[in-house]
Amino acid sequence: MPYNDAALTELADGAFAVSGDNPLAETQALVASRDGKVVFERYAEGFAADSTFLSWSMGKSVASALCGVLVADGRLELDVAAPVDAWHGEDDPRAAITLRHLLQMRSGLSWNEDYVDDTVSDVIEMLFGSGQHDVAGYATAQALVHEPGAEWLYSSGTTNIITRIMGDVIGGGEAGFTAALVDRLLRPAGMQDTTIRFDDAETWIGSSFLYATARDYVAFGELYRNDGIAPDGSRLLPEGWVDASIDDHATCPDSGQGYGYQWWLARDDHGSFAANGYEGQRLQVSQKLGLTFVRLGKTTAEHSEELRTFYGQVADCFA
Repeated sequence: MPYNDAALTELADGAFAVSGDNPLAETQALVASRDGKVVFERYAEGFAADSTFLSWSMGKSVASALCGVLVADGRLELDVAAPVDAWHGEDDPRAAITLRHLLQMRSGLSWNEDYVDDTVSDVIEMLFGSGQHDVAGYATAQALVHEPGAEWLYSSGTTNIITRIMGDVIGGGEAGFTAALVDRLLRPAGMQDTTIRFDDAETWIGSSFLYATARDYVAFGELYRNDGIAPDGSRLLPEGWVDASIDDHATCPDSGQGYGYQWWLARDDHGSFAANGYEGQRLQVSQKLGLTFVRLGKTTAEHSEELRTFYGQVADCFA
């Protein structure tokens, strides 16, 4: 299918501009795939096709994929009490939290996802402060402030609770988890240069720490564009998991985007859904357009609106 190459090139020229008035500040990579074929690829100086980029919160969507596999295998259940021992003491209201609540960011647990003020930020304290050695332990210790399922609240801690649950089910520590996620899921999906980082408790820090090339991220998006089917035609994600993952059940009050199972919903005319990360990392997919693209870089939160406009303009080039 044709696309507007001139418009996309013009957008990229602006995104990669090094002038001080570029609101996106620093775009390091932009790769777009149409119907499974890379049609646009550009890198900033100092970066290349073999450069690996930190996912930040794009890793949450990867965690969701493995969760779907374990649910399909019958090793995890969505609507029973989440298997977190710390929540199952006598009269602990957190025992009502389910895996579905966690996937949807509806756990009801207290959390502050502030990326600037380390005096109030739970995410900074978890990743770089007292919680860094056991990220899931830090997150599971949070108090319940809402009835599970009643309120949506974005929380990196929630994702690390999910990765701890998955690690316990898989067994084998770092090696077992890496085999289950990277060797058995991500590499067959086409991600050839992917590494993940664990804490001292051998929990994958899935909220934030996955490293991959830009094309690797596109390959992961393609897995979702193709409803969980790998390039070789094998089914890696269970039937129905992609649809459930992009079921629009909540609205982010800051951005107006919807939310699914650790995936964001753009609510545009193209049915786009996305894995988002700190400083403007974005893997966006549109099954309607046959489009998957990734933008990697460093953009401050004050320019989030310009970023969302840019993402929308890239998608429009393929409409």
